[in-house]
Amino acid sequence: MIGDTGTGTVPGIRTDATDALHDRVIGPEHKALPPAAWGRSVREYLSSTPYLDELQTPVLTIDRAALDGNLAVMAGWVAAAGLRLAPHGKTTMAPQLWAEQLAAGAWGITLATGWQAQLARRFGVGRVLLANTLADPIGLRWAASELAHDPDFDLLCWADDVATVEAMDRQLAGAPAAVRLPVLVELGGPRGRTGARTVAAALDVAAAIERSAHLELAGVGGYEGPFARDRSPAGLAAVRGYLDELARLHRELAARYPRRAVVTAGGSAFPDLAAECLAGLADESGSAGVPTTVVLRSGAYLIHDDGFYAELSPLVAGRTERPLRSAMHGWARTLSRPEPELALLDAGKRDLPYDEGLPVPQRISGAGPVPAGAQVAKLNDQHTFLRLPEGGDVPLGSVVRLGLSHPCTAFDKWRLIPVIDSADADRPRVVDFLHTFF
Repeated sequence: MIGDTGTGTVPGIRTDATDALHDRVIGPEHKALPPAAWGRSVREYLSSTPYLDELQTPVLTIDRAALDGNLAVMAGWVAAAGLRLAPHGKTTMAPQLWAEQLAAGAWGITLATGWQAQLARRFGVGRVLLANTLADPIGLRWAASELAHDPDFDLLCWADDVATVEAMDRQLAGAPAAVRLPVLVELGGPRGRTGARTVAAALDVAAAIERSAHLELAGVGGYEGPFARDRSPAGLAAVRGYLDELARLHRELAARYPRRAVVTAGGSAFPDLAAECLAGLADESGSAGVPTTVVLRSGAYLIHDDGFYAELSPLVAGRTERPLRSAMHGWARTLSRPEPELALLDAGKRDLPYDEGLPVPQRISGAGPVPAGAQVAKLNDQHTFLRLPEGGDVPLGSVVRLGLSHPCTAFDKWRLIPVIDSADADRPRVVDFLHTFF
């Protein structure tokens, strides 16, 4: 077992449960896996030493070498910044990767819904930070029951409205008297996502939590992503302004936390600003001496990308000596050349992410880079429109490697994702498979 779920101080995960995923049987429901693999367990199929070119297209792959590098980069960066890391598990919904993140020192796993938290518990995750309001009655009652049956389990959720807090309290009316669900006050801002819009409103939410019979004030949290879409001076100033308000809210509440204080922020675009504005809070405590833990929730760092996060993250080449690099790629075959400057590939919106930028053609398997100036113009459900420069060629039947943007909307399209030794290898070898739960 990684970590120790028996103490509640070091989060863990049942590695016997993640290892057992290799005993699942491959079938036609697993895209890209060849019929020759159907009826065999993942473990059995891997023992045959498969190569990427033995799989069907389209296919999404994860690069093992890049994955290892990203794990090490983020673990080192978080430690140097004086933060704790609870990576957002919704990015991958792959318990095998959660296990690797916990083994690399993660404080816990962040999730977004009650159902996701329930799945995490089936794999023995010992600490879950639910970065959302747990408003669903079934989810709330499950949480109370789980906390009552396992006092070492650590579950924290958010609330951003007095009415929500009161509704949560009513739903927990039948919970054991000793159970108190830890709740963080969520701060938002104008044009943001969820979250109380002002510090004053957030303080009212905190007071409602304090009045509750079943909830416990445990900190503050929020998400700075909505306040900037670039690293322009104005964008960085907007993010800093929000994070400074989050720090102010925490200081207003510092003397009122009964047992502990968690301050959490951070997507994968501005972790440096979260560290700049919040890391110092870890050295502060209120009049009651309650310690403060500052937690970053970045999730995309593990996979990274060749688009959205490659533009925004501070942990990329040119901004840091140890950069992250994309661990995901799409591979699509040329189906049609109906016009001299157009190639149609067999991957589409059902296979690849497109919400934060279209795929980027990188190379033709076995033939080197794609023609200079080639670019993806659009995606249909099952087709990629690859526009070529005059005289450029992508032969029929050739396989194009595509750089992708936004891992959060890549993994949800695949139940079983091949892990290859290196996307840059002449003939990549499949070394593992990741099971996703969406």
